[in-house]
This record gives sequence, structure tokens and C-alpha cells, in this order.
Amino acid sequence: MKQNLKSAASFIFKLWQSWNGEAAYQRYLTHWRRQHTSEGRPLTRKAFFAAETQRKWNGVKRCC
Repeated sequence: MKQNLKSAASFIFKLWQSWNGEAAYQRYLTHWRRQHTSEGRPLTRKAFFAAETQRKWNGVKRCC
């Protein structure tokens, strides 16, 4: 019973992270550590989300 509760809580926590964008920041940090460590420091969480917002909303966004 305890294991099932733990596993359900873990699933809910991971789901919450994917919904609020935290998983994207964690993937960015993992990628940065593997590929870009010689380039200084990674973006802060705030700077990362600002850059992602700009990337998503800049440019033409339309279906046709």
C-alpha cells in the first residue's frame, strides 16, 4: 500500500512538472551540462522561461 501511494505521488509530481514547464527547464539543464559547459553558466530559470516565451510567440503564428 505504501509503495503504491509513493508511486502515485511520484507520478502526480512528474505530471505537475510537465504541466508547469519545470520538466523543460530540467531537460535544458541536462542538455547544457552535456554540451555547453565551456560556454559559461546556464540560463537562470527566469531567463529560460522568458526566452521560451519569446521563441513561442515571436513571428507569424497562424494556420493558413
